[in-house]
Amino acid sequence: MADIKKGDHKFYIGDEEDPKAEITYIDVDADTLNVDHTYVSEDLRGEGIAGKLVEKMVNFARDEGKKIDPTCEYTKKKMEKTPEYHDVLAG
Repeated sequence: MADIKKGDHKFYIGDEEDPKAEITYIDVDADTLNVDHTYVSEDLRGEGIAGKLVEKMVNFARDEGKKIDPTCEYTKKKMEKTPEYHDVLAG
């Protein structure tokens, strides 16, 4: 699997300016991150990349001592269905 890299308010695979996959977030406040977008290119779909990006985001939030309030539908569903992620799920 391709390496997931940290960019400016995102984690991505490929080139930061034209990623093959990415998850993006914005700072809501000092304690909360809003994951607003997840994208995986067609050539990487079916490999579990979106789930790995959410996992990376969850671990980042834990390391930063923050919660995630997702507006991205995929991320929201993935976090709600994964009990191990509930510790960082806001609200």
